[in-house]
Amino acid sequence: MSKPASISAAVAGRYASAVFDLSREAGALDALEADVAALEAALAESAELRDVIASPVYSRDAQGRAIVAVARKMGLTATVANTLALMASKRRLFALPQLLVALKGLIAEAKGEMTADVVSATPLSSAQSEKLSAALKAQTGKTVKLNVAVDEGLIGGLIVKLGSKMIDTSVRSKLASLQNAMKEVG
Repeated sequence: MSKPASISAAVAGRYASAVFDLSREAGALDALEADVAALEAALAESAELRDVIASPVYSRDAQGRAIVAVARKMGLTATVANTLALMASKRRLFALPQLLVALKGLIAEAKGEMTADVVSATPLSSAQSEKLSAALKAQTGKTVKLNVAVDEGLIGGLIVKLGSKMIDTSVRSKLASLQNAMKEVG
């Protein structure tokens, strides 16, 4: 991990813990989850917002005014809006994407959920997604949400990342293993 990324993660972790604790004490985890989803969508859709939080060209005051206006327009909870304003005043808005990731993790943990990243060669049907989710729930004892992506280069099969575990049943990896075995024999 590069130094700037580790600094961003550390900064985001501290803010995430504080925001999560305040929201949990207020009984507002559902509202926090909605705010996180709304901010993720806004960052994904708006190049201008990404520029404002990341660019050193904008002054502290300009970042603060912009993020307060965004928070007000989006109807974010006071806890999240105040945190964003504080981050702007400390020139820490660059850590907003990592903050959202950390908050999603804390919320999922509080709800007894895990997220699995799944890459498949073809789109999964809803029945396949449900079966995979149920199998992962049986293994972990937690509700598992799936982040599904398609990579036709896999040829067939899946790659599942759940926490620190990775299961690769793709045809591409099996072919690579076979190719390595053939090299060792020859």
